[in-house]
Formats: sequence, C-alpha cells, structure tokens
Amino acid sequence: MEAGQTSVPMKIVVFILFLFLLAPVLLVIPISFSGEQILTFPPASWSFRWYVALTQNSAMISAFWTSLLLGTIVTVLSLLAAIPAAYVIVRMRTKGSEFLYNLFTAPLLLPTIVLGLAILIVFASAGFLGSFWGLVIGHLVITLPYALRVLATTLGNISLACEEAASTLGGRPFTVFRRVTLPMMAPGIVAATALCFLVSFDEVVITLFLTGPRLTTLPVELFHHVESRADPLVASVSVLLILLTLAVVMVVDRSVGLSKTFVK
Repeated sequence: MEAGQTSVPMKIVVFILFLFLLAPVLLVIPISFSGEQILTFPPASWSFRWYVALTQNSAMISAFWTSLLLGTIVTVLSLLAAIPAAYVIVRMRTKGSEFLYNLFTAPLLLPTIVLGLAILIVFASAGFLGSFWGLVIGHLVITLPYALRVLATTLGNISLACEEAASTLGGRPFTVFRRVTLPMMAPGIVAATALCFLVSFDEVVITLFLTGPRLTTLPVELFHHVESRADPLVASVSVLLILLTLAVVMVVDRSVGLSKTFVK
C-alpha cells in the first residue's frame, strides 16, 4: 500500500463513525417538519406549521437578533484585541510575552460552569448583570482565547523573510504590518472570525448566569422553551441554526478555503 493511501475497511469505519456523529442532526430535520403537537419520530404527519409558528414567536425572534448582534460585536472586539496581542507575543517575544499568552488563554483551562460562576460573582458587585455590555464582556472572556490561539499559530507559521524584505526596502513598521503581515494572516483571521462568532452565538452556560428577564439570547430562550414544552418548534430552530453554521463554513471556504484556514 502506498504511503498516505487509506484502505477500504478504514474508509468504511470512518464513514460509520461520521454517520453515528451526524445521526442526531439528521433526525432533527424530519422532526422539524412534523405536524404533531409533541416531539415524535417518525412524525405521523408532515407540515410547515412549526416554521410558521417560529415566525410568530416574538421572543425567539428578539432573542435571535440579540444573539446576532452580540456575536458580531464580540467577534470584532476579539479580533481587535487578539491581532496586536498575537503580534506582540509571536514577533516581539518580550519577557512578558509568555505571561501575556497564558493570561489570555487561561479561561480555556476552566470548566465553563466554573467560569460562569466566577463572572457572576464579579459582575454582581459591578452592576453588569442583565445588561447587554455585561454579556459582551462575559463572551469576550471565552472568545478571546480562541482568537489568540488561532492567530498566534497562524503568525508563527509565517516566515519573517517577507516582512524583513519590506523593512529593508524602506517600509515603516506599521506599513509593513498593514500591507504585508495582515494579508498573510488572512486565513487565520477568517478562521478566528468564524470561530469567535459561532462560539459566542452558541454560548449558553455563561449566558445563563448573566441574562435577565429583559435580555436573553437564542440558546437561552431555547433552553427555557424546552423546560416548559416539548414541541417540534425546537427542531425547526435547530435546522435554521444548522443552516447558519453551514453558511458560515461556506463563506470561509469561498473566501480563503477550508484547507488554508483550519489546516496548518
């Protein structure tokens, strides 16, 4: 067998594993078209009633727009903080670079529920509970480490030759960074953007600690909906979220390519 060639049995095993992992997602799609009052599989009747009900559910729609706005702001702020931080850590390599990297990525070491409880205790005294900007800060705590790790890895894999050549030709440091370094970091920036947005949009544990009766996100609204009801409305929302995720992945693939973005 040639090097790098996968055997047929291994391909079958991988296919079965993928099918096992995707089975819950595949089951959600037919359930979303159920005409029943409760979650059942297979559905006894078919209908678009729950998609229509979703358009009439003001709480879900409001929570969706809140999550969309929150994810967008958190993603932009994460990139604005992570790009210069990654450059300082990877390129300048000062005495505090390793400490800065460990400080930014420390939240990844903690369980989300522990992190949420800690943020709750701090925000309770600061008056940030139940506020939109409190949610932004809370989500930044978990999205910034992902952005920094992706961008630091991307920048570490970029050769210094192009930047040094631009410097020797008279380019100022900021000009070299803007016209040479940033374009070469494009795959990492796109990956960090997609990852931060999806992590923020889908975050539920920390958000549960920070939201209030007047402010909620889509995952939290779904959580409360499932607590009181078991209708296929949740399945219809899940299908739309799957389509949103696929749309983000397709944008990444069309812009820079998945192989360049997520594979070293």
